[in-house]
Amino acid sequence: MSAENRDVSPTSSELKQNEGEPSSHVLAEQRRRVGRGSRLVGSGSAVPKHLITNEDLSKFVDTSDEWISVRTGIRNRRVLGEEESVTSLSVEASRKALEMANVKPEDVDLLLLCTSTPDDLFGSAPQVQKLLGCHNALAFDLTAACSGFVLGLVTATRFIRGGGYENVLVVGSDALSRYVDWTDRGTCILFGDASGALLLQAATDDQDSLLGFDLRSDGNGHKHLHVTVDSVAESSSSGAETNGAAFLQPGKASYECLQMNGKEVFKFAVRAVPQVVEGALQEAGITGNDVDWLLLHQANQRILDSVSDRLHIPSEKVISNLANYARTRLQLDTRTWLNRDKQEFPGLKLWHQKTIKDGTFQLRTASV
Repeated sequence: MSAENRDVSPTSSELKQNEGEPSSHVLAEQRRRVGRGSRLVGSGSAVPKHLITNEDLSKFVDTSDEWISVRTGIRNRRVLGEEESVTSLSVEASRKALEMANVKPEDVDLLLLCTSTPDDLFGSAPQVQKLLGCHNALAFDLTAACSGFVLGLVTATRFIRGGGYENVLVVGSDALSRYVDWTDRGTCILFGDASGALLLQAATDDQDSLLGFDLRSDGNGHKHLHVTVDSVAESSSSGAETNGAAFLQPGKASYECLQMNGKEVFKFAVRAVPQVVEGALQEAGITGNDVDWLLLHQANQRILDSVSDRLHIPSEKVISNLANYARTRLQLDTRTWLNRDKQEFPGLKLWHQKTIKDGTFQLRTASV
């Protein structure tokens, strides 16, 4: 029987426990109401201190500021320093989101860390949880590369709607500078490190602000973009190590540098992204004419321009922060969405203020 139809009122015996307080079982039942919507109540972001300009790159790679900016729209990027990590950036961004939302760390029920570059292969979310003081929250990593934050956002709303969670912290963080070949101008010019966080809170159905989404996967593109394990098995040098038995020792695992076929990734993006945007619009019951702002994964300015052209959405409605932060995979989507400079996008600041004041958000398009 679903929670909507189940009587979860405490019995008289349960109310007598702990000097009149309901049991933990009853509290859990009361908390896990289902069928609720989600609203955005806070956001935060963090970037490393170390700035690398196109001019800096031109000193050790055969490139130039003009060559990079014309092809990508990028002029600067941030990369991790010695005392910085995916975990530390995630904590900083999350604290800002909690502060904006006026939510205590102990009131967070779920923490999703969307990353492809965790500090720990077993997952970095629990460390973020510990450092934030979210000791009541379930915490786990979600890996989906460029699509990670969109998937994390939708996942958060499903936990709220179907699992009865009240406050969900969605964090997107990556440090692809660790996996880039800094002698390859085809990739090293593109990526930056950063973190962004959103705090979603349960709301009534009529306040549900996620209007629609469309999510898809296609594993056929793996050969065009990947960071795979690179390890070689080693045979034992001495039989004494294995009591004389022949044994092939597994090699120590490591990862190769990021490999990307830029032309194929571009062709896929300009074909697939409009399809999922249109799918999200259709589910929401609106059209491209209703879109106030189009926020896509910040990959390449030419991709943003091509996608908006195919969707017939004017360029002035397309938000971009590529020039100063480069391709930050998923995490700066939140930074772009809510923390833009008023002078760069005059209408966005008013929308942002109204959004936070009303406690709602509208994800009008979801692209992966």
